[in-house]
Amino acid sequence: MPEQTCSAAVLTNYQEPLELREFPVPDKIGAEEALVRVQMAGICGTDVHLWLGQLPIPLPVILGHETVGYIERLGPDLKKDWRGKPLTVGDRITWASSITCGECYYCRLKRQPTRCLYRKAYGISYCADEAPHLRGGYAQYILLRKGSAIFRLPDELLTEAVVGGGCALITAIHGLERAPVQFGDTVLIQGTGPVGLAALALARHSGAEKIIAIGAPDHRLQLAREFGADGVISIEHTLGPGERRRQVLDLTGGYGADLVVECVGYPSAVPEGLELCRDGGTYLVLGQYADAGDVAMNPHTITRKQLNVVGSWAFEPRHVHQALIFLNNTHWKELFAREVSHRFSLQQASEALETVRQHRSAKAVIVP
Repeated sequence: MPEQTCSAAVLTNYQEPLELREFPVPDKIGAEEALVRVQMAGICGTDVHLWLGQLPIPLPVILGHETVGYIERLGPDLKKDWRGKPLTVGDRITWASSITCGECYYCRLKRQPTRCLYRKAYGISYCADEAPHLRGGYAQYILLRKGSAIFRLPDELLTEAVVGGGCALITAIHGLERAPVQFGDTVLIQGTGPVGLAALALARHSGAEKIIAIGAPDHRLQLAREFGADGVISIEHTLGPGERRRQVLDLTGGYGADLVVECVGYPSAVPEGLELCRDGGTYLVLGQYADAGDVAMNPHTITRKQLNVVGSWAFEPRHVHQALIFLNNTHWKELFAREVSHRFSLQQASEALETVRQHRSAKAVIVP
C-alpha cells in the first residue's frame, strides 16, 4: 500500500533549482480516479521551457508530463482503459498528458480538441499547493483525475521505449497527420532532439525516399543516422544558415525538400527552414511549443516559393494509441528504448533539466 506521504520535485520559481517537497498521498480517491506509483518520468524539452519561464503556468508546479507507472489504487468505476482493456491494481500504464472538456467551441464545433478552451495538462496546469497536489510526473505518486485517457501497457513493451518516445513521438504523429509525408518524398528535419528523432522515424516509416537532419551535437547526429537519416548537417560545424542551405540544395538536386519539419524550438529556425523547402513544398512548425521570442522573417518567401505552412499543437489520445502501435515494431521499439541515455533521482531533477538544456543527453529521465 502507498505511504502516507511522498516526495516530489517542485518548480517554485523560474530559473531556480527545483525543491524536493513532501505531499500527502490520498487514502481515498474518486470513483473514476487512479493513484499511480511513478516508475519513470521523461524530461521533455517543454519542461526546460517551463523552467525558464517561457509559458505562463501556475507556480508552484510538479513538472512531468511523460510518465509510466503502476496502478496502486483504482476507483470502483474505472474498469477499462481508453482502448477498452480491463484495468486492475498493479497494471503498468501510461496516459495522455492532457484532458479536454469535450463541450467547448473547439472540441465540438471545430473538432480541434488540442485547442480546447479548458484543456489542462499534467505537469503543467496544476498548482502543487492545491489538493490533491500530485498532478505531475516528477514525484513518487501521481493521482490521475476523472477523464484521463489511460493506456495499459503490454509486458513486452519496455518502459524505456514508451518514455523514450515520450510526448515527442505523439506530437510528431499529430504533426505529420496535418502535413503528411508522401511516398518518395525528400524530408528535412530541423533538430535532432527527441522531437526531431521521432519525426525522422515516422518519415522513414511513411516511405520518405531521402531524409536529411540538421542539428547538434555530434552524439545526436549519430542517433539521427541510426534512426534513418541519409544525410546529416551539423549546426556546430557549418558557418551559418547560408552554408546549411547550400548543403541542403546539394543533397536535393538544387531544389530543396518536399517537406521540412521544424523540431528545434528556437524561433530563428523558422525563417531558415522556409528557405530549405522546394517551391510548392510544405513547412511544418512542430517545435515552437513555448514562447521563446520573436524573429524577423520575410513573408515574401512564402508567396515566392508558394509554400504550405502548417502548425501543430500537442496531441489527442488517439495519437497515444497510434504511438503505442508504432512501438510494437521491434526496430523502433529498440531504438526509442536506447534513446534513454541519462537517469536521475528526484533529488537530481534540477541537474536533469540542465542536462537537457545543454543538449548533453539523448533522452533524460527521472526514476523516483
